[in-house]
Amino acid sequence: MLTVFRVAQLPVLLTLAAAVLLLTFRDRTELILHAYALALAAIALGHLVRAMRAGLPRAGSSAFDAGLRRRRPRQERLAELEQVEREVALGLSAAFDLHYRLRPALRRTASELLHARRGIDLDGNPDAARRALGEETWELVRPDREPPPERFARGLELSSLRRVVDSLEAL
Repeated sequence: MLTVFRVAQLPVLLTLAAAVLLLTFRDRTELILHAYALALAAIALGHLVRAMRAGLPRAGSSAFDAGLRRRRPRQERLAELEQVEREVALGLSAAFDLHYRLRPALRRTASELLHARRGIDLDGNPDAARRALGEETWELVRPDREPPPERFARGLELSSLRRVVDSLEAL
């Protein structure tokens, strides 16, 4: 009932205004009736548009719109980076993993850096490699390093690994 009252409210007021205008300006009857008809048509059109809009689904993205939207590429981690992270984590935790997992990677890196930046062969010129790397790094990457006597002994300290990496970066 309230909705009918709201819809009829404006046309009733418009009709009353038209009636007053017709009584006041008798010589302009045709103009007043044309304006009245135009105003009623505008009101009816407004209600029709509102009813049509209410019948449509809410604005949102459809499956079609979602399919057209560009997706952000997934950030996949490099497999090599994940492998290095595993080797470092294992090398820090156990002496066995330090010797057989992390050490070969550090040794490969040291050998390549020595050769590329200083022209030194890690295995062919151990004295020059030892001077270039420093004692702590040399002890870790030297070719004659023995495997640990106890497999589950503590691995490398994090601070020691930082110093080793710093010495490799300084090459």
